[in-house]
Formats: sequence, structure tokens, C-alpha cells
Amino acid sequence: MINIVLFEPEIPGNTGNIIRTAVATNSKLHLIKPLGFKLDQSSVKRSGVNYVEDCTYEIYESIEDFFKKNNGSYFFFTRYGHKPQTDFNFANRAENIYLIFGKESTGLPLGVLKQYLNNCIRIPTTDKVRALNLSNAVAIAVYEVLRQQEYPNLLFDEPHKSKRFIEDN
Repeated sequence: MINIVLFEPEIPGNTGNIIRTAVATNSKLHLIKPLGFKLDQSSVKRSGVNYVEDCTYEIYESIEDFFKKNNGSYFFFTRYGHKPQTDFNFANRAENIYLIFGKESTGLPLGVLKQYLNNCIRIPTTDKVRALNLSNAVAIAVYEVLRQQEYPNLLFDEPHKSKRFIEDN
């Protein structure tokens, strides 16, 4: 299973977009407090559209609480990583994969990253940008895992439309 982990997310719009990505990819969302917003805020719902109710998520009091309750392979997305996401093997569908992202302003705690140096990932960018927007980074990471797993249980055609929708219209 793919798990998206947000450490102390601050911007409701980003989390709303990530909720939509989680629902679209059958991923579970894990939110580590403190949150910079309330989940019932209209800005979260606006970004997540009507998908918030379909999102499987869990909230944790701290990062220690998260680690205590979850076992699997942890991967940390950070501007301090040295390897791209394509250097990692995510093909095992039976594995619990946790894609962990830091808060928008400061990222993940360095003390946590030091414990997992071999699993720190940086999405490559030019020298003009430190890091991508959080919701964009999550989408890139989740879809890399799904690509390696050959997109299990995802649709390649829009539901309720024929495969020849464009040709027939």
C-alpha cells in the first residue's frame, strides 16, 4: 500500500490537493500534528473538492506517534536528499511504502533525516528552485511508485465514457 505522510502541513490548499491525489491513487494519507489549519476549513474542501469524504486518513499527535504505529519502508522527500525517486525500487506491491514529506516552511526535522540518510530523496530541480510545491512533489512521488507497480487498480479510461469518446464526438 502507498502511504502519503505529511509532517505538520501548513497550507490547507496543498493538503486539499493531496487529499484528491490520495483518493485518485488509492493511497492512505497520514497527517502529523500540529496542522496549520482545520480539516473542515473551506479552503481544504475547496482544493479537495468533494473527495474529502472518500479519503482514508489518520492523524497523529507527533512524528514519534506515527513511527510507533506504522511499519514498512520509509522514504523521505527532502531538498537535502542526494538521490532521485527513480533510484529506488518501489515495485513490491505487498510492501507498505511510506512517502514522507515535511512542512512547507522548513521541511522535515534534520534529526529524523539523519536516521534514514539512505532513504532521503530529492526530486531534481534547477539551481533556481530549492524544492517543488508540496502537492506537486507528492503527486510526482506517488505516481513514480505507481509506475513501478504498473498502476494497480487504476483506470486508464475515464469512467462512464466509452473508450472511443473522442472519436465518436
